[in-house]
Amino acid sequence: QVQVAESGGGLVQAGGSLRLSCAASGSTLGVAVFGWYRQVPGIQRELVASIRSDGSTNYADSVKGRFTISREKMVYLQMDSLKPEDTAVYYCKAEGWWLGVNFASWGRGTQVTVSS
Repeated sequence: QVQVAESGGGLVQAGGSLRLSCAASGSTLGVAVFGWYRQVPGIQRELVASIRSDGSTNYADSVKGRFTISREKMVYLQMDSLKPEDTAVYYCKAEGWWLGVNFASWGRGTQVTVSS
C-alpha cells in the first residue's frame, strides 16, 4: 500500500502563490498516477491536476495556466495567481496497482485560503 501526506497550505492574498507538497511512502513503485483534488463544504471533490508515471499531466480548466503539477522526490502543486475561488481543502491521491491489487490512497488534506 501507499500512504500520502500533504503539506504547504495556508493563507495567501489574491494574486499570490503557494506550493503544496505530497509525500508518498510505501509501495510507491506501483503508483500509476498522482492527483491533486480540492473540496469546499457542500460541493463534490474535484480533480485539480494529475501526473502519470510517464510524466503526462492533466489540469482542470479553471487552473490551466496558473497551477503546475510536478514530481520529483515528492509531488508538488505550484499555485500562482491565486483567486478567492481557489479556497478549499486540497487533497493528494495516489492510484495504482501492487501485487495485482488496485489501490487508491488519500491524504488528510491541507487547507488553502485565498483572501480577496
